[in-house]
Amino acid sequence: MDDANAPSAPARRRIFLVDDHPLVREGLTKLIDREPDLCVCAEAEQAVQAYAGILRTRPDAVIVDLSLQHDSGLELIKRLQALAPPPPILVLSMHDEAFYAERVLRAGALGYVMKSESSGKIIAGLRQILCGKLFVSPAIAAQAAEKFLRTRAVAANSPVDSLTDRELEVFRRIGQGQENRRIAEDLHLSLKTVQTHCAHIKEKLGLANATILMREAVRWVERQS
Repeated sequence: MDDANAPSAPARRRIFLVDDHPLVREGLTKLIDREPDLCVCAEAEQAVQAYAGILRTRPDAVIVDLSLQHDSGLELIKRLQALAPPPPILVLSMHDEAFYAERVLRAGALGYVMKSESSGKIIAGLRQILCGKLFVSPAIAAQAAEKFLRTRAVAANSPVDSLTDRELEVFRRIGQGQENRRIAEDLHLSLKTVQTHCAHIKEKLGLANATILMREAVRWVERQS
């Protein structure tokens, strides 16, 4: 067959990376770019930078880390849902999927992969969400099915489950030793708003004061690691 008449190779699907660790972004770029049908088109380390970059490049899919240094990956996922159409999102996180996967899917992401998984899982997850399908571990899929079929509320839910996504982010940062003023700066909130979130957290978890709140937040973060 004449080269001029040979069918052209299909266009590679373009992936946008959002992670605040340069080495992670470099590793993901090498992993994705060696696939014949995928490539990394751009990357960002902060949510604001990522949102602007995604608007500019219009990628076919986005990989997002939940724990960005100065932002919340979960809030970025929610914000991206306002785009028409929103890009398929795969979350790549060090946090336990048993706690975060459901929140991530509710926020609008299509998949969740823990950083401890193999590189093959990341590629498989990308290809799955690019087809518009959910990608979670079998354990999470079973958990979701059980919750859907359950006809009554589970009596033994953790009180932390009652926190909103923003309250959970504040709670996590308290457990990491951040003071309220630093939390406010990182999440682009007023100090008063963070203090209000802390008050709601104490009320929902039945904690008497800020000292107990900090102690419980530290314990929770340690259990998640």
